[in-house]
Amino acid sequence: MSYLETAAEFYTEAAKTPQVGLCCISTPPMQYPDLKIPEIMQQMNYGCGTTIHPTELRGSPTVLYIGVGGGLEALQFAYFCRRKRGVIAIEPVEAMREVATRNLQLAAQENSWFDPEFVEILAGDAFALPIPDSSVDVVAQNCLFNIFDAKDLQRALKEVYRVLKPKGRLIMSDPIATRPIPAILQADERLRAMCLSGAMTYDEYIHYLIAAGFGQIEVRARRPYRLLDIHSFDLDTPLMLESLDSVSFKVPIPEDGACVFTGKTAIYSGLDAFLDDRAGHVLQRGNPTSVCDKTASKLAQKFPQEVVVTDSTWHYNGGGCC
Repeated sequence: MSYLETAAEFYTEAAKTPQVGLCCISTPPMQYPDLKIPEIMQQMNYGCGTTIHPTELRGSPTVLYIGVGGGLEALQFAYFCRRKRGVIAIEPVEAMREVATRNLQLAAQENSWFDPEFVEILAGDAFALPIPDSSVDVVAQNCLFNIFDAKDLQRALKEVYRVLKPKGRLIMSDPIATRPIPAILQADERLRAMCLSGAMTYDEYIHYLIAAGFGQIEVRARRPYRLLDIHSFDLDTPLMLESLDSVSFKVPIPEDGACVFTGKTAIYSGLDAFLDDRAGHVLQRGNPTSVCDKTASKLAQKFPQEVVVTDSTWHYNGGGCC
C-alpha cells in the first residue's frame, strides 16, 4: 500500500468517526458576523492553521479548495463568495465527500445567507485537478500538501499553477519542520497521513513554491504546531513542528529572484528626508517600510550605516515593496 492509499484509508476513518485533534491540533474557527459553524464541522477541523484571509477574498473570487474535509473552510470561503459554484472543492475520499455534503446542508439550516449550491464538491485529487487552465482566482489547501513526498509535491504545485489565473493566489497552511525529519519517520505512512512526518523545513518549502513559478510569497503566520518528543517517536532529541500560513502569487519571478515576505521592515535613518535606492524603493526617514527578504538584504549591504533592517516577524499582510 502506498502512502497516498494509507492517507485515503486514514481519512475515510476520520470521515466515518470524527475525532477532535485526530491528526492536527484543532483550533477554534475564525468567527464572522452571521456565520454559524455546525458542531460537527468544528469536530472535523483537521487543519493546522487557516487559509481564510479576507484581504485575498475581495470581489467574490472563484475559490478552488483541495481536500474538503468536513467542509469547514469551504463554508468560510462561501461566506465571502456568495454565489453558485463560487467555491469548488476537490476531494479524493468518497466518504469525506459524502460527509462534507451533509455538513454543508446542515450549515444551510443554521445560516440563512448560505445556499449549498455555493459549494460544488467534485471527485478528484491534487495531481489532476478537474479544472480548466487559468480558471480560478484562489487555490487553497490546509494540511494536505505536507503529506506529499517531494515528487508528488512538485506535481501538485504544477497543477495549482496551471489552474490559477494570472495574479491568482495559492493560500496554504502546512506543518513545517525546524530540522529535517529522520528518514525512518518519513517512511512511516501512518505518521505521514497524520501530518507528523512528511513536513519539510521552511527553506525546502519555499524552494518548491519558487520552483513551481510563484514570483511572490507572503508568510501570513508561523507558529508552534506540535512537538515530536523522544518518548513517542524514534528521536534522540525533540523535534518541533511549526504551522506555516502562506499566500503565493502567480506573478513572474523577477530577474533577481522571487520576493519572499516574512515581516521584515527597512528604516532609513540618514540626513535626507527620504532614501531612493534606485531600484523601486523609497524609504521615508524614520518610517518602517515592509520589504521582502531579498530587498532587506540588498538595502543592508548597500546602506549599512543609513538603513536599519528589522528581523522577520513571520507575519505579513501587504503594504510594502514589490
